[in-house]
Amino acid sequence: MHVTIIGAGLGGLTLARVLHVHGIPAEVHEAESSPAARMQGGMLDIHDYNGQLAVEAAGLVDEFRGLVLEGRQAMRILDRNGTLLFEKTDDGTGGRPEVLRADLRQLLLDALPAGTVHWGHKATGARTLDDGRHEVTFADGTTVVTDLLVGADGAWSKVRPLLTNAVPEYVGEAFVETYLHDADTRHPATARAVGGGSMVANGGTPGEAINAHRESGDTLHAYVVLARPLDWFAAVDFTDPAAAAARIAAEFDGWAPELTALITDADTAPVLRPHHTLPIGLRWDRVPGVTLVGDAAHLTAPNGEGANLAMLDGAELGQALAAHPGDVEAALTEYEEAMFTRSANPVDEAVLLESLFGDGEVPRELFDLMQGREQAS
Repeated sequence: MHVTIIGAGLGGLTLARVLHVHGIPAEVHEAESSPAARMQGGMLDIHDYNGQLAVEAAGLVDEFRGLVLEGRQAMRILDRNGTLLFEKTDDGTGGRPEVLRADLRQLLLDALPAGTVHWGHKATGARTLDDGRHEVTFADGTTVVTDLLVGADGAWSKVRPLLTNAVPEYVGEAFVETYLHDADTRHPATARAVGGGSMVANGGTPGEAINAHRESGDTLHAYVVLARPLDWFAAVDFTDPAAAAARIAAEFDGWAPELTALITDADTAPVLRPHHTLPIGLRWDRVPGVTLVGDAAHLTAPNGEGANLAMLDGAELGQALAAHPGDVEAALTEYEEAMFTRSANPVDEAVLLESLFGDGEVPRELFDLMQGREQAS
């Protein structure tokens, strides 16, 4: 069986690793030129009910524990004035340990045989051949033909059209990302507001929030949330970092300065991250020899589950293929049915509440505020 995976994100690499554990060779094709070609994003909380199950299937539990940044499960919820509404400390017993995405990706890369990942292979299209196999074309003009093709290539997957005509749609909201370095010494008020883990600050208006994580050391990574049309963001000149930061900050006029400093005092240029989604509950008819994992299959707006679900997809697909030697279609059918069921309800609010806050009762209005929901009058 020749397994070809398009995309070396967490889902594709987890799949490759689980296949390797079971003695099944695979090759991964990735558009980026190297593991260090770009920043890989910030902190990820890896949940005990999905992402950690994938880590276990990959046989990397001990190595994963070595990546965990202690104390980062702490949480603070503030209002727009910087007033503390809720605080949870990290006593080490929570089920959502935090790691840096880049570190987790590198762990998976290091756990694969040399040469598994083919860097600089940007997929431009895929087609089904007359013999039922699939051909992928890359930007450099090369192609690969495979018995089993897995699209792990994210929101704008080039493999997805083999299965469905569904395309991502903008949800009306975006992140603007910034970083503050040396925050404890250079921006102590902001560092205190964020605390040792994550901070959520909502102003009571849906679609306006300033959230942040403490990453390694005293680096703060902010996610400024704005619900605006794409045309509104297009009018912001992100090629001029100072002007863009000022324009975004103007939407938070009247907020506490220790919160808006995450925008105005950032050490990096603000980066726009529009949120897109595929239809919730998307399904397709079984097409022999091809399937999808992660955002390629069930893209949603950020909800804390995306990386976890991508890894679980990869792990379960790898396990299904190992459990059905010689019967790829049985494996794909088993995997897809479980994945379709899971992606139809990507966030179980009861599970999320318990995972975030433990067994203690959290006031509904506080949870709604954290989620950016409009408060009842």
